[in-house]
Amino acid sequence: MSHSHHPEQHFIQRTGWLRAAVLGANDGIISVTSLVMGMAASGASSHTLLITCIAGLISGATSMAAGEYISVKSQSDIEEADLKVEARELEKNPHLELKELTHIYIQRGLDPELAHQVAIQLTEKDALEAHARDEIGINDITAAKPIQAAGSSALSFSIGALFPTLSILFSPEIYLEKVVLVVGILSLVILGALSSYFAGTSMLKGSLRVAIWGIIAMAFSSWIGSLFHVTPI
Repeated sequence: MSHSHHPEQHFIQRTGWLRAAVLGANDGIISVTSLVMGMAASGASSHTLLITCIAGLISGATSMAAGEYISVKSQSDIEEADLKVEARELEKNPHLELKELTHIYIQRGLDPELAHQVAIQLTEKDALEAHARDEIGINDITAAKPIQAAGSSALSFSIGALFPTLSILFSPEIYLEKVVLVVGILSLVILGALSSYFAGTSMLKGSLRVAIWGIIAMAFSSWIGSLFHVTPI
């Protein structure tokens, strides 16, 4: 007897780390590059730009990690609170909870008898898991993971901020501003393409979306910086 295999590739399991990683890398490239562009437009020396870049990398990575952890931990706390409420209800009113689960499956298209049978079987297996998934919308794939989000954001921000840092280190001072700008745009294009690839969407649209917003931020920072005239020491 032959068995047919129908493998499917889904991307939803990447939601937790991909969102944090893309946000961190995007912020690392745009914020630090824009910071350097603004300082360069003001007339700051390359030494000052390098120190500014390193300071931006350290403070930005720390801020991203803390912000992501606090944000995602809040979501995790809400999920835990909902699970505790559901566990108490299952203990006090199991019959009402079974009816509630049955009604959910009826609304999803099952006939009442089959919906009741499914609800009974899933309740016998793991009642809390069934209600968490089908009533509240919590599952292992999309559940909040604060540590993972914080680590992904900090690491990706640092990697993103390395592009302007290396640009300053290895470009001639006379072309520094142009090199930082070009490297910043190219790195944003690559980031957009990679994030779209891992998300299973159009790489071209992803690249354009990220690059356009980055260019706007850099241009605005350069304009602000040009309003100040710093005489290099």
